[in-house]
Amino acid sequence: MSRLTTATAGLVVLATAAAATYGVYALATSTDAALRERATTAPVAARVVPAAQAAPSTSPSPAPSRSTAPAVKVVAAPEPLLRRGDTGLRVRELQGRLSQLAWFTPPVTGRYDAATAGGVRGFQAKRALPATGTLDPVTWRRLVRMTRTPSRAELFNLAGPALFERGDDGRAVRRLQARLRQLAWYAGDVTDHYGDRTVAAVQGFQGKRHIPVTGKVDRRTLDLLVGMTTDPTAAELANKKPDPADGRPLDARCRTGRALCIDKTSNSLRWVVDGTVRTTLDVRFGAAYTPTREGLFSVYLKDRDHVSHLYGSAMPLSMFFSRGQAVHYSSDFAARGYAGASHGCVNVRDYSALATLFDRVHVGDKVVVYRS
Repeated sequence: MSRLTTATAGLVVLATAAAATYGVYALATSTDAALRERATTAPVAARVVPAAQAAPSTSPSPAPSRSTAPAVKVVAAPEPLLRRGDTGLRVRELQGRLSQLAWFTPPVTGRYDAATAGGVRGFQAKRALPATGTLDPVTWRRLVRMTRTPSRAELFNLAGPALFERGDDGRAVRRLQARLRQLAWYAGDVTDHYGDRTVAAVQGFQGKRHIPVTGKVDRRTLDLLVGMTTDPTAAELANKKPDPADGRPLDARCRTGRALCIDKTSNSLRWVVDGTVRTTLDVRFGAAYTPTREGLFSVYLKDRDHVSHLYGSAMPLSMFFSRGQAVHYSSDFAARGYAGASHGCVNVRDYSALATLFDRVHVGDKVVVYRS
């Protein structure tokens, strides 16, 4: 073999090795060293190299046969980054990132258990990804783009530095109180002062979510609160009763008779009698894979203490209107806000207001579900 031939063969081998190394390295999207280590040590999919791509040989090659089948390249499915049963720092980071979007409830454990798999599955389904509950590279990259790297305090369930605490004053405190009021942790008018009522509200919110109960707002507390609430409106900040329908026009079918008028655009339910709005409530709807049906319906069944036969969950104050879909109170909506979704029903989070409405609505009343 000539020196030129030997050098050429060596370059082919080096180029092939470099390409394989780069292909594996491209899977490592996390800033966390442990995640990069897992990705870079993942086995490369086996493949059969066609004869035409092999290194040159000095020995004569046999004449090709017409009956010889072409070489086949075997491509393996991408290996998951994390799955049920995994443990360690990588799982802690996953749980910390999911908790920022209210898909995982602290404390962070470092165990990829049923709750973690459920959070991954919910995150995937919300973004039209295969809902496997296993963390694959595509899911991880999407999650990283939407979140920040968890702090050490979040990873190990410690209290982080306070962003807001007792004695603080300003517009940011008012916005904080307004978000707490959306979840019924803060009562009364919002102010610019972080006093006893704010401390108690923050402590209640933290205790419900199993994070350090300090009464101070650290980064984790703020992220959870923001993920479960909406930006306060000018009316909320001015202590004016907000209009959940946001001034949206009524559907024409709602302007006569008695109707539950449900607008998906404004996430609102309005009880309308002869064209006059009597009650307006915040509502949420089904997820993309279990959508709330749109159209003209009527209340065909009322059940004050209904329990779902499919899911085993309580559905108080149910008013059924379409093949198992109902308007009903949801404790999950009250706790998580718009971070969650129903299985197709219209969820209400204000129990007392819905209890009053339940007594006023009759079987046979119209139900209109639409987008304004």
